[in-house]
Amino acid sequence: VQLQASGGGLVQAGDSLRLSCAVSGRILSSWSLGWFRQGPGKERELVGNIRWGAGNTYYPQNVKGRFTISRDNGKKKVFLQMDSLKPEDTAVYYCAAGASIGDSTYRGQETLVTVSS
Repeated sequence: VQLQASGGGLVQAGDSLRLSCAVSGRILSSWSLGWFRQGPGKERELVGNIRWGAGNTYYPQNVKGRFTISRDNGKKKVFLQMDSLKPEDTAVYYCAAGASIGDSTYRGQETLVTVSS
């Protein structure tokens, strides 16, 4: 399984950005696809997760209502729509896949998101 993220960039606070993750290889319907981030001096955190088959989603409280994860099973892509961005959302973001929420057994390369105030 390989994943490739794209869509990062420099935006201003309050702007929106959509990240895309192209998935290749076999993905089981029970697997979880997640977006993770790691900001400067911060721990890695999961910011959105979706079950590949059922489409169930999960968000941590600090991004709930601002971030939306979705997937296109036919095109084998996962998206992260980020609205109302804040400077504290600045981080490298990457998509990953695994058997459960938070599992990043298969991890794509990072894409940098910078939010200026």
